[in-house]
Amino acid sequence: MRSRSSTIRTGRAVGAAAALLAGGLVLGACSGGSGDDGKDKGSPPSAGASVSLPRLDGAKLEIAAVWTGQEQTNFKKVLAEFEKRTGAKVTFVPAQDPIINFLGSKIAGGQPPDVAMLPQPGAIKQAVDKGWAKPVGPDALKEVRKNYSQGWQDIGKVGGKQYGVYYKAANKSLVWYNAKVFENAGAKEPATWKDLLTTAQAVYDSGVTPFSVPGADGWPLTDWFENVYLSQAGPEKYDQLAQHKIKWTDPSVKQALETLAQIWGKKDYLAGGQNGALQTEFPNSVTQTFTGGDQPKAAMVYEGDFVQVNIGETKAKVGTDAKVFPFPAVGSSAPVVSGGDAAVVLKDSRAAQALVAFLASPDAATIQAKLGGFLSPNKNVPVSAYPNSVQQKIAKALIASGDDFRFDMSDQAPQAFGGTPGKGEWKDLQDFLKNPSDVTGAQAALEKDAAAAYGSGS
Repeated sequence: MRSRSSTIRTGRAVGAAAALLAGGLVLGACSGGSGDDGKDKGSPPSAGASVSLPRLDGAKLEIAAVWTGQEQTNFKKVLAEFEKRTGAKVTFVPAQDPIINFLGSKIAGGQPPDVAMLPQPGAIKQAVDKGWAKPVGPDALKEVRKNYSQGWQDIGKVGGKQYGVYYKAANKSLVWYNAKVFENAGAKEPATWKDLLTTAQAVYDSGVTPFSVPGADGWPLTDWFENVYLSQAGPEKYDQLAQHKIKWTDPSVKQALETLAQIWGKKDYLAGGQNGALQTEFPNSVTQTFTGGDQPKAAMVYEGDFVQVNIGETKAKVGTDAKVFPFPAVGSSAPVVSGGDAAVVLKDSRAAQALVAFLASPDAATIQAKLGGFLSPNKNVPVSAYPNSVQQKIAKALIASGDDFRFDMSDQAPQAFGGTPGKGEWKDLQDFLKNPSDVTGAQAALEKDAAAAYGSGS
């Protein structure tokens, strides 16, 4: 699943997150818009519903997203509820990365989807700049203002207008581990990077490879880098690098890459070594950590709360077999990185605007929250909707962060640099994973690609 939404929260947000996440992420028991003629507004919300939706009998909609597997299945259950309440028919269109290129081909062929889920603020801006995206209508805007902090509203805006509605978020500062392996190794949940290296050595000494790294997918590698960089260099430097106000040849980048190499550069610490990691896709990086009993291919896998969806495909139980700890502090404080996917209207219609209004309401997100492996930035989704204690703690931390967040660095970048398989940052970090001793070469490649992408805005 390419759930790559990402926010970085600092200041009081980090404090709130730390209070909720640190020291025990051991799981317990676990609306019409533009073009509306004002007629047939539909009945008020039914019992348990918060948003009023119009009757849309006969209307047909397409919504595109890069989601696959269980994530796609769960989202289709949300769409089914919209169909039930409105009479519209909604078709899910599987998209490929980068989604902007996918949408471009659809639009060129005269068949754009009505709504698209865009995983980067940069992609929203591109869709607006190209004239594809339509502003959010009044009913959807009402839901956004009622259910989201100002910060979440603002990152969906371009030129002061609301174009994106953030339906999904993800906390991407988590490390999941095989509890039995840790128990056998006498390993403890680490709080710092130094502790993480000590834990890794204990796991290795017990006969199990410490880490599963999905190098076949570039985006998890950017997340590794961002957690290390944010914690080590600090939020100010992070903001500067995200906007390319400092170069990737900056000493702070060198330091972060050298830190990463303490793990990536140890062949015996990676399942399959560097070459094996580069052939491992994200879903397999998770499942291979939680299959094989106390002798899995790896003991730990770093990624977000959405890892639970993939753990669910194994026999491991979240809370007993599979546990989690916050990404360790590399610098003075632990990083808090997360992100989001936003609904954007491409074909303006009463039905499309109603769908976006529904996605902006607690009604939609609550359905998917109950299914697990999902996190919403909607502050009116009840915490009790999340199926286990870790999801509830992560949800509380996200909402407690209020407006104090920033988006994941690669998601802020032009898609040519931060969001394209086989190119830009994704490819450069894959090359670095292959040869972690070449820090200077990695920095030069990153700066060359960043300069080209930011210069063209593509």
